Amino acid sequence: MNPTELDRRLRERFDAPEGARRVVVREARDLSDSGRYRKHSGMDLTAGAIVGHLDDAPDDMSLPERWNWWIGSLEIAYGGYTEFLIVRWQGQE
Repeated sequence: MNPTELDRRLRERFDAPEGARRVVVREARDLSDSGRYRKHSGMDLTAGAIVGHLDDAPDDMSLPERWNWWIGSLEIAYGGYTEFLIVRWQGQE
C-alpha cells in the first residue's frame, strides 16, 4: 500500500483535511503491514481498494468516520480489527 498515493486519492475523492487524511493513512499502513486484510480477503490492500470501501460509507460521515465504518464491517466479518479503529485525530471537532 502506497501511503503517498492513498493520501492523494483521499484528498481528491473526499476533500478531507490534512489531519483526517494523515490518521487514515497511518491506520491503513498499519493494517497493510499487519497482513490481516490480505489473510482474510485474499487480496492486497491498495489505495484504490481503500478509497472504494470508504466511498461505500454514508455520505454524511467524515473521513475518519468512514474509515471506522469500514473497519467495523471487517470486525463483524472476521474479528481482530478493533486495533485499527480511529479514536482521535488532529482537527477533530
